[in-house]
Amino acid sequence: MRRYSTRGAVIAVGAALFVGLGAAGASAHVTIAADKATQGDYAALVFRVPNERDNANTVKIDVQLPPDRPLASVHVKPHPGWSYEIKKTKPATSVEADGAKVTEVVSEIIWTVDDPKAGIRPDEYDEFAISAGPLPKADSITFKTLQYYGNGEVVRWIQEPQANAAEPERPAPVLKLLPPSKGDAGQPAGRPVQDSGARTPPETEDTIAYWAIGLSVAAMVVALASAAMAIRVSRR
Repeated sequence: MRRYSTRGAVIAVGAALFVGLGAAGASAHVTIAADKATQGDYAALVFRVPNERDNANTVKIDVQLPPDRPLASVHVKPHPGWSYEIKKTKPATSVEADGAKVTEVVSEIIWTVDDPKAGIRPDEYDEFAISAGPLPKADSITFKTLQYYGNGEVVRWIQEPQANAAEPERPAPVLKLLPPSKGDAGQPAGRPVQDSGARTPPETEDTIAYWAIGLSVAAMVVALASAAMAIRVSRR
């Protein structure tokens, strides 16, 4: 009977743990979700921000609205314990709301925690909501985001996904838009969506992230079982 060394089993377990934890860590990034984001309508948008560090809190979030697809109306939902700042600029393209031309649009929303010792702690996440519209006639909108940690580190979630390519290391949150339905009148123009306070379920990319974490855990369980069997064989 072939004998397996305990050292080999330990190395195998270590490799499996490294791969599993790497997959779980890569799946945790800033995302955006909406219950129903339709071209030409208003929608409540939720930015989900996880803390990926084990030695620092997230203390500031800087969301940059797309200059090439400006939004005529943006309203921020107050977040307890956080203050926000809105920056505006002239739109790069013509924008109208209620039949009137808009000369200034929101370009950035910056949330900053009131207490520097607070914020989003390790192994936690938080959500920041806005109401925006009318949504452009496009397949998607990209919101480049900067995540600031209390230790001075800044993570730049600004990489845009490319067709037929793997997900970038620091992907920017992307909101996919639905085409307008002929049988759905939609939200009247000029009337922002009222956020009921309920959290919006994550989009498909979050679901994929949970599957990745689940598969990583399963891989670690199999590796541990294999190692235990190898150790038992080596002791015979």
